[in-house]
Amino acid sequence: MLELDLQLASTAPDLPSAADFRRWCELALRQRTADSELTIRLVDEAEARELNHTWRHKDYATNVLSFPADIPDGLLDIPLLGDLVICAPVVAREAAEQGKTLPAHWAHLVIHGCLHLLGYDHIDEAEAEEMETLERELLAELGHPDPYDDE
Repeated sequence: MLELDLQLASTAPDLPSAADFRRWCELALRQRTADSELTIRLVDEAEARELNHTWRHKDYATNVLSFPADIPDGLLDIPLLGDLVICAPVVAREAAEQGKTLPAHWAHLVIHGCLHLLGYDHIDEAEAEEMETLERELLAELGHPDPYDDE
């Protein structure tokens, strides 16, 4: 079962519904047999920039930040995966710039963030290929095109 805490701290228009976020998370997390708890916080550029600067030492608002839970084994018996922070204005701007539909780009970034919480990464080429292949497959199930097609 998925416990999703959706926090709306953005004034951006046209945000996906809570049901959309739940569907995208459940799809990305279905390989996980245990219960899962996560928070998705939708923010504007000032908060995204501050968090990106604090945690990644990059002074700009990025589309999605993932914060995997780092709970020592045996300390708490909760299925906490972590938090995603998504900058709604950046998502909208990227979708327009890249010629993607807004729902497809939102779905991609939520799935991408959830995979990071599961331990997937794209630091090296082999890890990136594995993660991107899974993203393509999951988005295709939703009827969305390959998000990396133009790269």
